[in-house]
Amino acid sequence: MDASPPPSPDKGSSTPYDAVVVGAGIAGLYMLHRLRQAGLKAICFEAGEGVGGTWYWNRYPGAACDFESLEYSYSFSTELEQDWKWSTRMARQPEILAYLNHVTDRFDLRRDIHFSTRVSAAHFDDSSQLWAIRTDQGDSISARHCVMATGCLSTPTPIAYPGADRFKGRILRTAFWPKEPVDFTGLRVGVVGTGSSAIQAIPIIAEQAAHLTVFQRTPNFSVPAGNGPMNPDDERRVKASYADLRAREWDSDVGICARLAPETRRALDVSDQEREAEYEKRWAAGGLYFYCSFVDLLTDKAANATITAFAQKKIREKVKDPVVAERLVPKDYPFGAKRICADTGYYETYNRDNVRLVDVKAEPIREIVPEGLKVGNEVHELDVLIFATGFDAMTGTLLNIDIRGRDELAFKDHWKEGPRSLYGIMPSGFPNLYITTGPGSPSVLYNMVLGNQYHVDWIMGCIEHLASSGHTTIEAKPEPESAWRDTVNAIGKMTLFGEASSWYMGDNVPGKPRVVLPYLGGFRSYKKICDEEAERGYPSCSIA
Repeated sequence: MDASPPPSPDKGSSTPYDAVVVGAGIAGLYMLHRLRQAGLKAICFEAGEGVGGTWYWNRYPGAACDFESLEYSYSFSTELEQDWKWSTRMARQPEILAYLNHVTDRFDLRRDIHFSTRVSAAHFDDSSQLWAIRTDQGDSISARHCVMATGCLSTPTPIAYPGADRFKGRILRTAFWPKEPVDFTGLRVGVVGTGSSAIQAIPIIAEQAAHLTVFQRTPNFSVPAGNGPMNPDDERRVKASYADLRAREWDSDVGICARLAPETRRALDVSDQEREAEYEKRWAAGGLYFYCSFVDLLTDKAANATITAFAQKKIREKVKDPVVAERLVPKDYPFGAKRICADTGYYETYNRDNVRLVDVKAEPIREIVPEGLKVGNEVHELDVLIFATGFDAMTGTLLNIDIRGRDELAFKDHWKEGPRSLYGIMPSGFPNLYITTGPGSPSVLYNMVLGNQYHVDWIMGCIEHLASSGHTTIEAKPEPESAWRDTVNAIGKMTLFGEASSWYMGDNVPGKPRVVLPYLGGFRSYKKICDEEAERGYPSCSIA
């Protein structure tokens, strides 16, 4: 749903905006709403033609959320919670996009969003204490505050193989899927990658295509999504006690509480029978409830071995050909150390006669040729080639913008050895610059709607603190920022995440520093730390 464009920004106006918001996804929309509530003059720039962020761009077949719809939603409006009706347990992309458009129009946000506009530069002016913002459309404005609501998975990695310009067929990318439906009937299709997007898309494409070839480098663990129509009784139960559910979500590590409570025991403190029953219960529940099973699965190798063996067994049970099954079973990293996926019939797809799995770790992809894809010495002839090869996660989009802070400090230089900021929100040397769900926060390991909502509220606390105290700028002090980076690293080393090659560690982007990107101490402890910072008047920040 797209309305007419808002009026042009006040180009060259002597009156600055109170805030500029970069991105009109989940965080950007709520940020704009909060700024409006405070009576502040704000503008939002969005690269896409509509709102939604990741849910605008990722419209590939099967794209869906792996959180319960009733939880993956804003909590700031009780009326919105009660009025909106989800059709499925775990909403698919079109429904989430419709929800975000509904929120946009319900709170009249569209008039301050400039679409098809990408922010190219943000420079802090030491004399005026304002941010100078430039866009690829020629806009040039100034603002007191700059909020980077750019998302964690918004910059896809480039196609890494030569020859794309010579391919006679069609090349598609899950991250930039066309708006119009793609019909694969009668076509030979190849999918490169077996991450979350591919795992959702492959079963649907296989039903249409004459033949599907999946090119897999590293197998992934995936659990059943268990999706289906929304149960009216579940909906009534949740809506009758939404406040209680939200309180439990805010006091949890992952933000999934509606169907199964997080387990508080250690895996090896229960009998084998109890542990197996717990895994079976969460497997049957569907979605990402495995993140909440036993508290030590990602810190204790012996504990993790139990759930890794359970998931490996489930994969082998689903795939008829034992050779193919073994290719699909991850053996080189612990369960959960790479992003767990949720699927509908993914492993069963490999039982189809028209599907072939190719191991490109054993025989690497050499190049894209006019007829298809060359792997080793074999050419796989294809009509459509789909790349589902992931993102420059959590840092890529920010580093693509020319951001400069005090004394022309380049953001790229500040993050040269890995991202650093206070709580994943506020980098030192960049006054009044804020990041939502950035590296150094729980980010992608917590309910992203609530996580973004929490960050927006915390940022608004900073802005309101400045206004009430008569100050102009706030930024992290260098020492607390470094201490927080040390904390994130230290906690990361206590976990099993480093034993996998994953985008959590920056491994999927050549040359990217290998550091743990999200805070792995859980949202509950993170929220306590951030709340205390605000309650004490931001002692880790310089306020002027």
